[in-house]
Amino acid sequence: MRADSISKRYGTRDALRSVTFEVADGEKVAIIGPNGAGKTTLLQILAGALEPTAGSVSLSPEAVGWVPQQPALYSKLSVAENLRLFARLEKVADVPAVVDAMLEQTGLRERAGDELGRLSGGNQQRVNIAIGLLKSPAALLLDEPSASLDPRQRERLWGFIAGLAATGTAVVFSTHDVGEAERYADRVLVLADGELLFTGTTRELERTVGDQRDFEAAFVRFLHDRGH
Repeated sequence: MRADSISKRYGTRDALRSVTFEVADGEKVAIIGPNGAGKTTLLQILAGALEPTAGSVSLSPEAVGWVPQQPALYSKLSVAENLRLFARLEKVADVPAVVDAMLEQTGLRERAGDELGRLSGGNQQRVNIAIGLLKSPAALLLDEPSASLDPRQRERLWGFIAGLAATGTAVVFSTHDVGEAERYADRVLVLADGELLFTGTTRELERTVGDQRDFEAAFVRFLHDRGH
């Protein structure tokens, strides 16, 4: 996946300014930055859910799986019923086969008949991700995927996401937890006020600011040095 000079303007305000980067197959990339940096806006544009003011994305929306922070799931329907509904909305060719594959891939087969609203937050998020994977996308985009999860649920979720990346799916996620970015991402993109300030590994960012106690301290220093 490649984003070329992505910009988004609302009136006189620039939400994104000429953001360019690439994500390789199987790579896990975290988008980090302060509140209002443009992280969700960028993900929405990559997913085809929002039109950019300028710039382009190499993948069509059909080749991208989109997992927003607030899932649009139906709590009174079962896990399988939610998957079947969204598979039909996505016009998947073989709905039963795809739903069966998603139940297997996400480890939710034993919960297929359970009402969604009765599942734990971690299992609901796995259903949310399964919906993003219904069309076997080349890239999966996740907005704050572990924000509402406890540590054990978070660990299981990231294990699942790592498994997807290992099969060649590019994964791009936003997070406010820089420790999570350090632990699970191959590279980080640092956004602030709609501008891409840094692309590289967490170690490379630490070296950019000099000797720091840890990645979070380096990240805060990096933003401070650039006036954010």
